[in-house]
Amino acid sequence: MPAVSGDTVTVHYTGTLADGTQFDSSEGREPLLFTLGAGDVIPGFDEAVTGLEPGEKTTVTIPSDEAYGPRYDEAVQEVPIDAFGEGAPDIGAVITVIADDSSRMAASVVAISDDLMTVTVDFNHPLAGEELTFEIELVEIVPASA
Repeated sequence: MPAVSGDTVTVHYTGTLADGTQFDSSEGREPLLFTLGAGDVIPGFDEAVTGLEPGEKTTVTIPSDEAYGPRYDEAVQEVPIDAFGEGAPDIGAVITVIADDSSRMAASVVAISDDLMTVTVDFNHPLAGEELTFEIELVEIVPASA
C-alpha cells in the first residue's frame, strides 16, 4: 500500500547539491521519521515520498522554491562587533539573535572585518537558493489509521 498524507514514514536518504556535494545523509544513522503532509520536511521531499511503497527508491531534484527558498542578499548584515560582548564569535559559528518581538532567528557568522569593528552575519538558511537532489528509500509506513 503506498504512503499517503497522514501516514508516518521512515526513510533513508542522501542529499546532494547540483555540483554533487553531499550535504546530508541518514547513512549510518536511524532512518528519518516524519508524518507526510504535516510540514515536518521540505515540501518537495514530502511529495517525493508520497506514493512510494516500502522498499521502493526514488531520486528527486527539488528546486530552491520547494526547498529552503531563495537566497536574499539583504539577509546578510554587518553588525558592530561589540554586540557580541567580550569576544568576537568564530567564523562559521551559528548564533541566535532575539528580535524586537522576542522571536529567535539563527544566523551564521561569515566574516569579521580586518579592523575587528564589524561582524558579517547571514540569516539565510545554509541551503537557501540551492537546488537539492535526494536519493530516497522508503523503509516503513505506519498508516494514519493505526
